[in-house]
Amino acid sequence: MPLTLTRSDNVPRLIRAAPIGICITNEAGILEMVNPAFCEFYGYAEEELLGRSFALVVPEAERETMLRRHRCFMQGDEEHDERQEWEVVGRDGETHSIIAESSRLKDDAGRLKRVIFITDITERKALERRLDFLARHDELTGLLNRRAGMARLGEEIARAHRQGSPLCVAIIDLDNFKQINDRHGHATGDEVLCDVAARLGGELRDYDVLARLGGEEFLVILPGATQEQAHESLERLRTRIASASPGRSDLSVTLSAGIAALRADEACHVLLERADRALYRAKQDGRNRTQAG
Repeated sequence: MPLTLTRSDNVPRLIRAAPIGICITNEAGILEMVNPAFCEFYGYAEEELLGRSFALVVPEAERETMLRRHRCFMQGDEEHDERQEWEVVGRDGETHSIIAESSRLKDDAGRLKRVIFITDITERKALERRLDFLARHDELTGLLNRRAGMARLGEEIARAHRQGSPLCVAIIDLDNFKQINDRHGHATGDEVLCDVAARLGGELRDYDVLARLGGEEFLVILPGATQEQAHESLERLRTRIASASPGRSDLSVTLSAGIAALRADEACHVLLERADRALYRAKQDGRNRTQAG
């Protein structure tokens, strides 16, 4: 049985003073009362909302769904709608995240009403997305971090073994990067890393994987590539970096790369060890070169 919404003078006063958004709609979903917090959140004046459907603040693509949910709730037996997270749109066109809860009540005349409580969680959701991003990405370059890169490598190796398709990996290291930090400062070093990351990503295929292993080392995963194809790709990357100026004419950046092609039933760590040994040989042979393992 729905609760009763009384006309006590305290009820409107409490609703208006509440720090969360509160609105009351009739059975058809028309707004009959909105508190200041609700108006401020959505960017509307009270008189602009009253008499309008609550779906006004719902993204257009979801309005019919929300109206259908409203009708089902008002015709159902439950007095309280389940707590849910939704995306809504303010008057400025900005999308916000909210938690919405509601109750079905009857006023003194026995008419059904719905009281909706809105809690703004936009900042919290943004923080959650940021933390989720940082858990998988390198904060400086925006590339996958070491942990996520290793996870993707494991997935690609499993897929290659399952499908019998070729796979190559490469470990890239920027040559003499310590000298850049020592001569020009770590801020410049960070700029170089970001520039190199962007250039590498721009040269790879959409389904290739690029991750920062740490420092000036990068991992490249090339699904479906033979060793010869991988060598051509890495040579293209190497010459692209060597011929580009990373935002300053007094800086010269080159890279060395070690490549390894996946062998039958080979484990991840063995594949990486071979690529790392190939990288070491590239460094020993004079840097600014690609070496296959």
